[in-house]
Amino acid sequence: MSTHAPVAVSAELLAPLPTGVEVCYQTFGQPEHEPLLLVMGLGGPMTWWDAALCEELASRGFYVIRYDNRDTGRSTRCEGRVASHSLVRAFVGARTRPPYSMADLAADGLALLDHLGIESAHLAGVSMGGMIAQTIAIDAPERVRSLTSVMSTTGRRSVGWQHPSLLPTLLVRRGPDRDSYIAGALKVWRLIGSPAFQPTEEELRSRAGDTYDRGVSVQGVMRQMMAVLTQPDRSAALHDLRIPTLVVHGLADRMVHVSGGRATAAAIPGAELLLIDGMGHDLPAALFDTFATAIRRTADRAS
Repeated sequence: MSTHAPVAVSAELLAPLPTGVEVCYQTFGQPEHEPLLLVMGLGGPMTWWDAALCEELASRGFYVIRYDNRDTGRSTRCEGRVASHSLVRAFVGARTRPPYSMADLAADGLALLDHLGIESAHLAGVSMGGMIAQTIAIDAPERVRSLTSVMSTTGRRSVGWQHPSLLPTLLVRRGPDRDSYIAGALKVWRLIGSPAFQPTEEELRSRAGDTYDRGVSVQGVMRQMMAVLTQPDRSAALHDLRIPTLVVHGLADRMVHVSGGRATAAAIPGAELLLIDGMGHDLPAALFDTFATAIRRTADRAS
């Protein structure tokens, strides 16, 4: 990772949005620099965008904004209980009404940009965050300078599937206390993380503890999951985009198969596809420089 001068970091702030939710966000860098909105995935607070990566991106000339999606971290908890049979119906493709949609999650991101007075921004999204970023680009292409979609997919059910061996662990209920949450999180991250870039157990425990302390909601994750399972196939709409795009995917991703990344890159004209050997479904610190360099390269295509 490059060395650079200290980066200005804001406190965690709250933005009341006209979408009816209040989101928690934080910024890195100078407001006059190019805005870069970072969107995290299913159940992940904004802190899963590691502060060191945010600072690295800020050092490349970005005004970095990370935020908690609704139902995550310190942002609003929504209403609407999701029963397990509803998840099953959505999983098999039966018509199911989710508490909110992928378009609603995208509207939150756009509303946060409005709150900050930002007309257009570069976008980078991970997993479900990639789906949200793609949806923002489709719904409001004039607001998007460049798009980076990381370990995500198009919404087409025939690509980006999950390895079936993950299901038993993912479906197990975690205990209500902090220690049980950490133990469950470690099991999941060991299954889906990058085999070539494994963090220490201490690092995993620290991240899980921080996640729990920021606030976790089982029903919140279920509501987000319903938005993922009921999302439309964006393939045709992505083909109409004329936005500089980077698609990053790990060749060892068991959570979202690499076919999802390949399909995303194939759908967007001129997209760059960056496949990383040994990368799973996480953002390893060893790759921060790779991510920052590629995002900067993609942003430069916009100018």
